[in-house]
Amino acid sequence: MLGSKRGSKRESGWLGRLALGALAALAGAGPVRAQETAAPKALPPLVFTGIPDQDESRLVERFGKVAAYLEAKLGVPVRYIPVKSYPAAVTAFTNGQVQLAWFGGFTGVQARKAVPGAQAIAQGAEDAAFKTYLIANAATGLKPDKAFPKDIAGKTFTFGARASTSGRLMPEYFIRQAFPGQSPEQVFARVGFSGDHSRTIQLVQSGAFAVGAVDYSVWDLDAKAGKVDRQAVSVIWESPAFPDYQWTVRGDVEQTYGAGFTERLRGALVGITDPAILEPFGRSKFIPVTNAAYEPLVAVGRSTGLLD
Repeated sequence: MLGSKRGSKRESGWLGRLALGALAALAGAGPVRAQETAAPKALPPLVFTGIPDQDESRLVERFGKVAAYLEAKLGVPVRYIPVKSYPAAVTAFTNGQVQLAWFGGFTGVQARKAVPGAQAIAQGAEDAAFKTYLIANAATGLKPDKAFPKDIAGKTFTFGARASTSGRLMPEYFIRQAFPGQSPEQVFARVGFSGDHSRTIQLVQSGAFAVGAVDYSVWDLDAKAGKVDRQAVSVIWESPAFPDYQWTVRGDVEQTYGAGFTERLRGALVGITDPAILEPFGRSKFIPVTNAAYEPLVAVGRSTGLLD
């Protein structure tokens, strides 16, 4: 009996030590396993915007598809936010609310001037040699001509948005060249600013303004969509070529998304081949670009007094 009791004590002591050892091992393994299975820290969304240069429904279609494409291509969350005006797009980029933007040539110049390190990374193939159309209401009797139509003097005239490259900056430059020493307000009976290119077409087509300046790609898109009455409005002049729209990214994106992200983003944009994404832009493809391509617009902006 005594031997049995001693054996029982030895057995219970051994079992106790085994149980304590197992518990200690589990306790030690706990934090390691938690670290191994913990989810990686989620990246914040890459947020982008674009200048509101045309019909809002077209913008939603255009940028929604870009967001989905970039998210799948880059492996980071991507979100598009709309803005109400050209200056609002520049402000959102300047204050870091967005990291990427589809700018016009001039708004891109403004944004990069305000954000050191920002880079133009891609433009539409057509943006390397962009054009402004001057359009006129049929009642003016103005006809298409290769020479700048000086008969527009004295008529009512509408630009697009105040910071638009093809709807304001370049047309004003060409007007000042055609009428040396005169501002648009001195050349025309009345000057307006429509806010976007689609609206410019509507205003001239309706006769609210006799003549207007419009982005040629929006004219083509609206004409294709059946929104242009060719009996009421027509193109009377096509400008010389100039650089325009581009994708611009902030210089601090690599701090958030890692070294090399800017080039990955450029590659993703240049790699877009889906017509469903490209057609709402009126572009055949995107091509690489740098800030240097927009130096001519800096010079024009300063010569017209529109850039400090």
